[in-house]
Amino acid sequence: MISLDTVKTVADILFEKKLISSDQLAAIKFEHVNTGKSVEQIVKERGYVGAEDYAMAFGETYGISYVNVNPHQIDPNLMDLVPLTVARKYHIVPFELKENRLSLAMADPFDLQTIDFVERKTGYKVSPFIATEKIIEKALEEQKGKELSEEISAALDELSQTTLKIEESNQEITDATIRDAPIARIVGMILETAVKTGASDIHLEPGEDKSRLRYRIDGVLEEKRTLPKEMHDSVIARIKILAKMKIDEKRIPQDGRFKVEVGNTQTDLRVSTLPTIYGEKVVIRLLKEEGTVYTFRDLGMRGYTLKRFEEVLLRPNGMILVTGPTGSGKTVTLASALQKLNTIRVNIVTLEDPVEIRVAGVNQVQVNPQAGLTFANGLRSFLRQDPNIIMVGEIRDAETAELGVHAALTGHLVLSTLHTNSASGALPRLLDMHIEGFLLASTLNAVLAQRLIRRICVDCKEEIEVPEEVKDQLLEVLNQIESNKVLMLKDSEVAKSVKAIDKNKIKLYKGKGCPKCGNTGYRGRIGMFELLTMSDEIARAILENSPASSIDQISRDQGMITLTQDGYLRVLEGHTTLEEVMRVSD
Repeated sequence: MISLDTVKTVADILFEKKLISSDQLAAIKFEHVNTGKSVEQIVKERGYVGAEDYAMAFGETYGISYVNVNPHQIDPNLMDLVPLTVARKYHIVPFELKENRLSLAMADPFDLQTIDFVERKTGYKVSPFIATEKIIEKALEEQKGKELSEEISAALDELSQTTLKIEESNQEITDATIRDAPIARIVGMILETAVKTGASDIHLEPGEDKSRLRYRIDGVLEEKRTLPKEMHDSVIARIKILAKMKIDEKRIPQDGRFKVEVGNTQTDLRVSTLPTIYGEKVVIRLLKEEGTVYTFRDLGMRGYTLKRFEEVLLRPNGMILVTGPTGSGKTVTLASALQKLNTIRVNIVTLEDPVEIRVAGVNQVQVNPQAGLTFANGLRSFLRQDPNIIMVGEIRDAETAELGVHAALTGHLVLSTLHTNSASGALPRLLDMHIEGFLLASTLNAVLAQRLIRRICVDCKEEIEVPEEVKDQLLEVLNQIESNKVLMLKDSEVAKSVKAIDKNKIKLYKGKGCPKCGNTGYRGRIGMFELLTMSDEIARAILENSPASSIDQISRDQGMITLTQDGYLRVLEGHTTLEEVMRVSD
């Protein structure tokens, strides 16, 4: 056996690149000697570095070139050489063919059995390259488009024959026709792509001469492809059958639901149809069975806002509201709050429509208006369940608002959402629901307003020129923040961020678009927040029936950072773009 001291290992390369410390290197070698595990296995198990750094170091150690496969530059004909099922199973992607030598990206370039199989299958000599599994999966996922096009062609062939038969017999399309394999596979692939890309909604919209397929990803609709017009009815009918809806009823809207499992991910699908002049439109909402619960800092909350929100959550009673439009992340914020509050000492019950995120140990109830279980009726029943904490999905009417306030008055902590544009706007809205001002002043602990903005993709981020009028606008907001002495004094995190910005050289960034972000320039989302907490001054304003603008000004004087200020600060810090903040702002 060759000594580790004379031959460089993956760990040595990582140490030379300053990706691991000397202590980590020593620990790896010690474990190798004592357990007999390979250095590569130990590095992977300990997770000292990311997959890309590991792959590059592995390649350098064994003289195998690392490749970052660009899905858009792969010749589609090369994918015909290796079946897609085989490529997925063994994590391989053929990406170049020169002089009878096939370049093959592999997660495991030492898999000689796979190399031998590809050589026999293609008749070419294989040159192995190392790539991460994630890069390979991304490249293979791009082949879905090609696969879907093939399925569309096959379905069109069969549909044209079926259409002829229907015209001759003058009959409607039957269930058997709808369940034909090509249509079933197309629907399956549409759903699978939505789950894998993290889409929240699927839109299938009929047009005059074609049908449009769009996915809502990171809060923005993206058109993926169009389907032939003659296929639209069959695809919609297939979805309606899965959702147990009436396929012959096309004149009125319908609702249904079903589940789909992709890999280990089970997703609940809510289906809604709407008759339009060109046919039925379908929108499918995707709700993962096990939603992710984040920390408040993961969501984008920080500084004094984070500190105050965590403080009001720890109060034993009162009401906390989260406000914002649909799709602004209110449900995730509430689920994160419940996760933080959830201990064996408290009884937490929720009433939601629907239950989107499961929180272990919390009693979650879904409203069912057909059975008489509404927000108001459910809230009445909850008070007989000895709860400590109650979460109501949404305050939609005066009855629910009144029951929530009385629950907060009688010693419960009540969390809920409200559709208002700002934190201060929640107070007049509740007064409009005939909640007495003195009750509101004594029960409301805080109102958190939020929006979700897309992050700039870190892989294609670049600096851009700042027009003078934009610079003036940004400087004005910066000066507003700096002039708020209470905010600058209490919120050290925001204060440090503001002081770090060079006003003489304002920098802005954008993503130019790359394969990793789907050429959008954005990847992932982050929240921007404003938090109004109850104080004596705000309580007096409520009792005097003051407008939202007056309450908002009082909150600012007390150190509240507004939604717009938080968003502009994110722009100046390089997390997002000004266009993105303007898109979600009022």
